[in-house]
Amino acid sequence: MSSAMSSERSSPIHLKRAGLKATSPRMRILEVFRTSAQRHLSAEDVYRILLTQDEDAGLSTVYRVLNQLVQADILLRHTFESDHAVFELNEGGHHDHLICVACGRVEEFRDESIEQRQRQVAADNAFILREHMLVLYGVCPGCRASEPDETLMSAARPTQA
Repeated sequence: MSSAMSSERSSPIHLKRAGLKATSPRMRILEVFRTSAQRHLSAEDVYRILLTQDEDAGLSTVYRVLNQLVQADILLRHTFESDHAVFELNEGGHHDHLICVACGRVEEFRDESIEQRQRQVAADNAFILREHMLVLYGVCPGCRASEPDETLMSAARPTQA
C-alpha cells in the first residue's frame, strides 16, 4: 500500500473517526510507525525509538496508546512467539508472515495460490472463512550467513508435543 494510504489511515481525522483525540503521544507513536524502516515493532521498539528522538514518553504510555490504536483498528497486533507482541500499521489487505527463529525478524509475503488453497480447504470442510493467519517459521538469510549450520538446525527444528 502506498505511503499516502498509510498516512491517511493514521491521520488525525482517522483518529477522530475512531473516537480518539489526536493527542501528542498518539501522533508521535503513529509517526514512529510511518517512518520506521522496520514494519513490525514491539512496544519496547517504539519506546526505544521515542527515547532516541528525545521524546518524553513512558513505557506504560506506549503500551496504553498501542492498545488504543489496535482497538481503533489503526494498528494490528500479532503475537508470533510466546506472548511477544509486535504491531504494524493496518493498511488493509491480507498478508502472511515469515518469522526467523534465530533473530526474530518478521517478513511479510503475499501468495494468491496459498490464499486460494486456504479458501478451498475451508469450503471442502463446509466452513465459512472469516479470517485466517499463516505464519512460517525458519531461519533468515542473515542468520544463515552468520551462524554455524548445527546451531541453526537446532533452532529451526520444531518442538514435538
